[in-house]
Amino acid sequence: MAAPTSDPDARSSRRKGHGRAWQPVIDRLAPEREVWAVDLPGFGRSEALPDGEPCGMDGLADAAEAFFEEQELDHPHVAGNSLGGGVALELARRGSVASVTAIAPAGFASRVEQNFAGVSLRSTYAVAERIRPVAPKLFSRPRVRHVLAGQIFARPRSLTPGEAYDHLEAMLDGPGFHPVLDQMRGHRFGGTLRAPATIAWGTRDALLLPTQALRARRALPEARHVWLRGCGHVPMSDDPDLVARVLLEGSATATQKAVASAIG
Repeated sequence: MAAPTSDPDARSSRRKGHGRAWQPVIDRLAPEREVWAVDLPGFGRSEALPDGEPCGMDGLADAAEAFFEEQELDHPHVAGNSLGGGVALELARRGSVASVTAIAPAGFASRVEQNFAGVSLRSTYAVAERIRPVAPKLFSRPRVRHVLAGQIFARPRSLTPGEAYDHLEAMLDGPGFHPVLDQMRGHRFGGTLRAPATIAWGTRDALLLPTQALRARRALPEARHVWLRGCGHVPMSDDPDLVARVLLEGSATATQKAVASAIG
């Protein structure tokens, strides 16, 4: 999670869980915000929700609110990417956050676009499982990184082999991948936002296509909408300076004394 600090002079960065995708921007946020990098339940290093417990949008938002309460984060400013962006918007609908910055959030796809994303993600998972034993060697080749990571990153060749492998591991080691994907089928965001919102979308997003950004603009005209030029679905690696600036602007407050958070 990425959060404005309650102390304007603080320069600390807290890491709870992992939030691996946010690593490129954390150092850019830490001078002005207290940073919490947190994985949603069932992803990265966070445990999955108990068997039989709903793990769709409502369940994930409930878990986020429970985390805020546990950590005494009163109405944090929240940011999230993809699934995390959808959770961030749900938290804004509930009024449990001070603001949200949602990057390519789930919840604005047509049925065809949802099917496309679902097939793409399951196919990527299957390929990743198969190549995992030799992935470190494969990722040493820029062209291979381009082919295997090109749907998620606009500049996959700029990833180091280690970074590319970290993302593959994060996907495969998350027990929530398939259950959450199943329960998110058919999800569409609906309702009124009860907190200021920024919705940012990469112009080169090849998973949740930029046409969904236009749909989000129509559905939520009260939000601030931002294009991330030249960025893909996970823009934190494509242009960390740009993403950090959007996060800081989206979580800004008049006093800079409200705690803020971003969900992976």
